[in-house]
Amino acid sequence: KMSSGAADLRQRKKQNCTESDKMAPEERNKENSKLGRSPKYMLIQRFAKLFFGCLAAVTSGMMYAVYLSTYHERKFWFSSRQELEREITFQGDSAIYYSFYKELLKAPSFERGVYELTHNNKTVSLKTINAVQQMTLYPELIASVLYQASGSEEVIEPVYFYIGVVFGLQGIYVTALFVTSWVMSGTWLAGMLTVAWFIINRTDTTRIDYSIPSRENWALPYFACQVAALTGYLKKNLNSSAEKFCYLLVNASTYTFMMMWEYSHYLLFVQAVSLFLLDSFALAQTEKVHEVYRIYLFSVIVGYLLQFENSALLVSPLLSLVVALMLSKSIQMNMKKSTFVSRLLKIMYIYLVLTVAVTLNILLKMFIPHKENEHLLKFIEVKLGLNTTKNFTMNWLLCQESLQAPSQDFFLRLTQSSLLPFYILVLIICLFSVTQVIFRRICGEPLKETVKLEDGRIGERPEIVYHVIHTILLGCLAMCLEGMKYLWTPYVCMLAAFGVCSPELWMTLFKWLRLKAVHPILLALILSMAVPTIIGFSLWKEFFPRIMTELTELQEFYDPDTVELMTWIKRQAPVAAVFAGSPQLMGVIKLCTGWMVSSLPLYNDDDLLKRNENIYQIYSKRSAEDIYKILTSYKANFLVIEDSICNEVGPVRGCRVKDLLDIANGHVVCEEGDNYAYSKYGRFCHEIKMNYSPYVNYFTRVYWNRSYFVYRINTVISFQS
Repeated sequence: KMSSGAADLRQRKKQNCTESDKMAPEERNKENSKLGRSPKYMLIQRFAKLFFGCLAAVTSGMMYAVYLSTYHERKFWFSSRQELEREITFQGDSAIYYSFYKELLKAPSFERGVYELTHNNKTVSLKTINAVQQMTLYPELIASVLYQASGSEEVIEPVYFYIGVVFGLQGIYVTALFVTSWVMSGTWLAGMLTVAWFIINRTDTTRIDYSIPSRENWALPYFACQVAALTGYLKKNLNSSAEKFCYLLVNASTYTFMMMWEYSHYLLFVQAVSLFLLDSFALAQTEKVHEVYRIYLFSVIVGYLLQFENSALLVSPLLSLVVALMLSKSIQMNMKKSTFVSRLLKIMYIYLVLTVAVTLNILLKMFIPHKENEHLLKFIEVKLGLNTTKNFTMNWLLCQESLQAPSQDFFLRLTQSSLLPFYILVLIICLFSVTQVIFRRICGEPLKETVKLEDGRIGERPEIVYHVIHTILLGCLAMCLEGMKYLWTPYVCMLAAFGVCSPELWMTLFKWLRLKAVHPILLALILSMAVPTIIGFSLWKEFFPRIMTELTELQEFYDPDTVELMTWIKRQAPVAAVFAGSPQLMGVIKLCTGWMVSSLPLYNDDDLLKRNENIYQIYSKRSAEDIYKILTSYKANFLVIEDSICNEVGPVRGCRVKDLLDIANGHVVCEEGDNYAYSKYGRFCHEIKMNYSPYVNYFTRVYWNRSYFVYRINTVISFQS
C-alpha cells in the first residue's frame, strides 16, 4: 500500500509539473500584458540588446587593432623607415618567422614555396629542415596565400599586410573576451570593462609589443574564440540552433588553434582537466563534456597528420587524458545516482582516469620515438628542484625572465588598475558557491534546471564553474612562470568584469549575508550597474590620458650599428658565405640579408640546441684552436662577435652568458661561498681583439663598429708565432 501510495503521489506531481509547464507560457504572456509588454515588444527588445552588444564587441576589437597599429607606428616610425630598418625591428625568433614569409612571396608559385620550406637547406649550414613542421609555419602559409589571393601586391607592402593580419587577430582576441564576459553576465557592460582592463594591463596580457610574429599572437585569438563558444555551449537551457552554432565554433577554433602553435596541446590539456573536474562532480551535462573530448581527440589526429606526423602530439598528456576519459565513461554512468555506492564510484572514477592517463602516457612514450619535448621535461625537473645541472642551455633557459616566478611589480600593476582586488573578490564568492553546490551534490540534492536570480546560486551554472577552475589552474602556472601570465591575465580581466556586472554574483553574496533592510534583488541589480560604472569612470580618469600620451608621443628606435652590419654583409660578403654568432643575431642576419647561418634561435630541436651551445663558446675561456674547430665543423666562413654579450654587465651575475659558459666548462672554482673563474686561456671574445698569435692565424678581422666585430675564418692557416 505504501508503494502504491508513493506511486500515486509521484503521478500527481508529474501531472502538476506538466500542467505548470503548459501554463508557464500563458502566465508569462499575462504577466507581460500586465506590464504592457507584448511578445513582439520582447522580441524587439532582445534583438536591440543583441544588435548593440555585437556592435560594441566588434567596435571594441576594431578600435584595439587600430590602437596597436598606431602605437607600433609611433614606436618604430615604421612608415618613414627603409625596408632594412623595418626588418631589424623583428628580433630573435620573430625574424626567422618573417623571413620564411618573405621567401614564400618570392617563390615562383605557392606550391614551389611550400616545397622549399619543407625541404629547406638554405637556412642552416649542413642541415636540411622541414621548416613548416619544425617552426609551425602555417600562419605564414595562410598570410602569404591571403596576400597573393586578395591582390594586395599593388595596394600594400608585404610587411604592412603581415603585421596588419596579426593586429586584426588581436582585435578578434579582444572581441572574443568581450563576448565571453557578456555571455556569462548577460550584459555587454561586462564586455566593455573586460576590454578596458585588458588594454590598461597590456604589459601583462599580451606580448604583441615585443614579438609580433610569435606563435602565441597567432594562436591565442583562436583559443579565445574557442573559450567563448565553449562558454555558450556549456550553458543550460540553450536553444538547439545556438547550441549547434557553439558546437561548430568550438570544433573550428580548436582545430585551428592546434595548427597555429606547437604548444597548443598543453593549453588544451589544462582546459580538459577543468572539464574533467566539472564533469566529475556532475555539474555539467555529461554528453556535452564528452562531445568536447571527441573534439580534442579529432583535433590531435588532424594535427598529427597535418604537422607531418608530429610524434609529440601522440605522447601529449592531452591525448592520454582524453583516451582515459573515454574508456572510463561506462563507470561514470552509475555516478548520477544519489547513493552511497555512486559516491564511492565517483572517487574510483577520478582515481581510475588519472591512473589510466598516466599509464597510457608512459606506454606511449616507451613505444613511440619522440625527442621534441625532452628538454621541457628536463627543464621542469630542474625548475622544481628535483635535479641540478651544469648544462649551458638548461641554465640559460632558467635565467630567462619569462621562466622566472612573477615579480612583485606584476601584482602591483594589477592592483593599481583595481583588477586584482575585484578578481579575488569574484573568485572567492564563486569558489564558495561552487563548494556549496558540490557539497549538496554529495548529499544527494539534484541541481536546479533553471537558476533564478533570487536563488543566489551562481555556483550551479556550469560555465561559471568551468571558468573558476580554468583560471585557478592557469593562475597556478602563472605563479610558477612569469611567461604564463599572458595566458592567465586576459581571463582574469574577463572573470573580474563578469563578476562585478553580474546581479547573480551580488545576490549570492547577499544570500549569505541575509540582508533584510534592503530588498536584495533590487540592491543586486543596482550594484551590478553602479560598481562597473564607478570602476569605468575611475579607469578613464587615471589611465586614458596615459594611453593617449603613448599614441601621441614619438619614440626613437634606431640601431645604426646593426644597419651598418647588415649593409656590409649584403655588399661585401660572398653569396655562399655562412655566418656564425649568437642565435638571436643569426635570425636577424637571415631575415635582412638572406645569407646562410650556422644556428637559429629555436629551442625545440636537440641538434639546434647543441649548435647554439657550441657556437656560444666564442664568449667562453677556450683556446683559439678549439673555437676554430667548432666553427669549421659547421662550415662557417665569418664570425660575428657582439660587444654587448662579451662585455655584458647583467643584474644577476650568474645569468650572464659568459658566466653560464664558465659553469658548463668547469672554469669556475668555488671557495668559501665565492665563485672564481679560472682557465689557462683568456676569454676568447676579448683575446681575439688583441690581434696577436695564435688568434690572427685562425681569424682575420674584416669589419667592426661600436657593437660588432666581424672576422673571416681563415681556410689556410699559418702557425708561425
